[in-house]
Amino acid sequence: MYIAIAGNIGSGKTTLTEILTKRYGAKAYYEDLDNAYIGDFYNDMSRWAFHLQVSFLGNRIRQTLDMLSSGEEVIFQDRTIYEDAHIFADNLHRMGLMSSRDFATYMKIFDLTTNLVPQPDLLIYLKASIPTLVSQIKRRGRDYESNIDEAYLERLNEKYENWINNIYQGEVLVIDKDVDDFVNDPEVVDRICERLEKLDCKK
Repeated sequence: MYIAIAGNIGSGKTTLTEILTKRYGAKAYYEDLDNAYIGDFYNDMSRWAFHLQVSFLGNRIRQTLDMLSSGEEVIFQDRTIYEDAHIFADNLHRMGLMSSRDFATYMKIFDLTTNLVPQPDLLIYLKASIPTLVSQIKRRGRDYESNIDEAYLERLNEKYENWINNIYQGEVLVIDKDVDDFVNDPEVVDRICERLEKLDCKK
């Protein structure tokens, strides 16, 4: 069973991954935040956008190969390769922060990798408003995120909504982080697990 957790910056992906991994005694694959370009990117997005996205994509390809060879029965993944392309790279291109030439090159690489990536059995989408995202970003206190513009987060939210509603073809469970506090409300986690158990019964 392959479960992917998707959502904007600060939506709680890593926290939910940790909760579910512990609950199921499962293998987790976290987003690799140790990226050599991320600090430079937040200081000068147009200069480093392509470098950052290609670096993230390379990390995701490596992670995917690890997933495929792990033999684990249950896998939870913090962020997907689809988000790298359809949310972040596309947004940077449309903002004029990634040139059309660079974006075309990036998408060629992405298209080659999608055949290596199994579609998740379930995608858990963490939907969150800008105030919720900003609050959680400030709470975790990462220096390179301190200057994130709210308008940037809003554009990402719009892209997530479009991706979930109009592009992504797999099965989706939407969790509204504004009201569903899976950190402090065990009933929210129980509800998520009920969905996972139904999914497992189908196999």
